Amino acid sequence: METLVLSQSFEPVARVPWQRAVMLIFQGKVEVVEEYEDRVVRSVTVEIRMPSVIRFIRGLRRRPKGVKFSRENVYLRDHCRCQYCGIKVTRPEATYDHVLPRAQGGKTSWENIVIACVPCNQKKGNRTPEQARMALRTAPMKPKKVPEAMHLTFLFEKGMPMSWAKFLRDVAYWHVELQE
Repeated sequence: METLVLSQSFEPVARVPWQRAVMLIFQGKVEVVEEYEDRVVRSVTVEIRMPSVIRFIRGLRRRPKGVKFSRENVYLRDHCRCQYCGIKVTRPEATYDHVLPRAQGGKTSWENIVIACVPCNQKKGNRTPEQARMALRTAPMKPKKVPEAMHLTFLFEKGMPMSWAKFLRDVAYWHVELQE
């Protein structure tokens, strides 16, 4: 079972295992907003309902300056597009390509990693873009920040606890056809 974590201002920030949620409760860092009606956590001396939604009591600390080098942030930096052919690539379909292959001395860094679709990554193989006669759409570089529009949005999906619904956006809201 998972617990939805909200910021001090009731915005969803994470999903954590119920065990982590209970630990945060006992550390006094969060308060319980919703509980699972049919789930109880027992110890030798304590019995509590399993938390479904928790909220941080204090504001979250701002992250240090700079952008963390991660697959997610490389994906966001490249605007979810293959840097060779330009097609939009979903996260599961995205591959991470070393512009200068590691076999040729390339490093795993902001300046040497790009998003590529599987066909382009296979076509390029263990060569540089020049050797493979492929052009990069943009030169990879460390971003100053992740674009605001690309921040993670939690959506309410089928199978999630109903207690989460009022805190998450509905998937259907984004996929329903609009009337003209």
